[in-house]
Amino acid sequence: MTLVIFLFTLAATLATGVPVAFALIICAVTMGLALDMFDPQIITQRLVVGANSFALLAIPFFLVAGELMNAGGMSKRIIAFAMAFVGHLRGGLGVVAIFASIILASLSGSAAADTAALIAILLPMMRAAGHDEARAVGLMASGGIIAPIIPPSIAYIILGVATNLSISQLFMAGIVPGVMMGLGALIAWIVVARRDNVAPLPRQSWSQRVRVTYEALWSLGLPVIILGGIRFGVVTPTEAAVVAAVYALFVGLFIYRELKISQLFEAFRNAAMTTAVVMLLAAAALATSWFISIADLSGIVLDLVEPLVEHPKLLMFVIMLLVLAVGTALDMGPTILILAPVLLPVATAAGIDPIYFGVLFVINNAIGLVTPPVGIVLSVASGVSQVPMHRVIVGALPFLCAQIFVMFLLVMFPELVLTPMAWLR
Repeated sequence: MTLVIFLFTLAATLATGVPVAFALIICAVTMGLALDMFDPQIITQRLVVGANSFALLAIPFFLVAGELMNAGGMSKRIIAFAMAFVGHLRGGLGVVAIFASIILASLSGSAAADTAALIAILLPMMRAAGHDEARAVGLMASGGIIAPIIPPSIAYIILGVATNLSISQLFMAGIVPGVMMGLGALIAWIVVARRDNVAPLPRQSWSQRVRVTYEALWSLGLPVIILGGIRFGVVTPTEAAVVAAVYALFVGLFIYRELKISQLFEAFRNAAMTTAVVMLLAAAALATSWFISIADLSGIVLDLVEPLVEHPKLLMFVIMLLVLAVGTALDMGPTILILAPVLLPVATAAGIDPIYFGVLFVINNAIGLVTPPVGIVLSVASGVSQVPMHRVIVGALPFLCAQIFVMFLLVMFPELVLTPMAWLR
């Protein structure tokens, strides 16, 4: 009965346009009433405890780092680096977009920011070269969603806080699947871009490549510092976020000298606004999660799927289909905060590695960023490129299908995640 009350309350509030954070608070209230343990002090206390997390402190710093990277010229140099080495390949600029998106993902962790940076720099060039603009925008939107999968990832931080999984282990486990998602989109691009019949860019000389690499070294050094520091235990993910923000500020101001003091307020304001949204969501969701634990909703769901527990791959397949469907209607943050605490115990009961489950869960939610009608990255791509939304959706379909295929490939062959994960832990 409690499960029905939770689902009905959540669906009803969202359907009537209540913001997600407030919908979750209402869910906490109705579940408290249903369990005969409602007390405003409990709700207030759980909200405060939910936001009072050291791990969540990484979010504003990673967001600041992403803003400073774009304003300070780091993103631009990464794209130039990619163009120097892969621009001459078949499908040239599209290959550059995927190659650059993988590197950018290891810098900022923001799908929207990476997508906007790629489109702003590469779309005029792809239009001039003769590529179909809707397909090009769809490709860069699909490349942008690699950002939540490859660390540093805000999605892994939220998931770790919501489920008590190790954020460091999630970071390390996400590297190989993130690269595979990029390769899936790249293969799809090579297949569909043949219709454009566009000549690739001229091959750059090694002297040009050395020059571009030298200019990009400060940008390329950041993921090495972040991932190396976390991997060898020098810094925690939260400390790595602080290092990333300070590093981006230093490089933008004193190395590239493209970041102006006057731009800092805008960067900090944007990061603060996004942080406020995420923190309110986290606080509301963790308040609801407390009642979910008290009501043992995970146990109820486990009873419902008990026949699948003996077949972990089939259970993962069903869970991925469920999350994929939910992702068409909810953004990544709410989906993680609502479903992960319920589904993770079910997965672990079936013998599924919790870190593996967490990575697949985030991949699924990242795909949700480019699935209509709610796909946030689709909206960003359409707004930055000035290409109508319906055309962007059609243009993104081949790459969306390729990335869904990669996700289910990881479901069928868990070793693709587990084997590199065991080495990187």
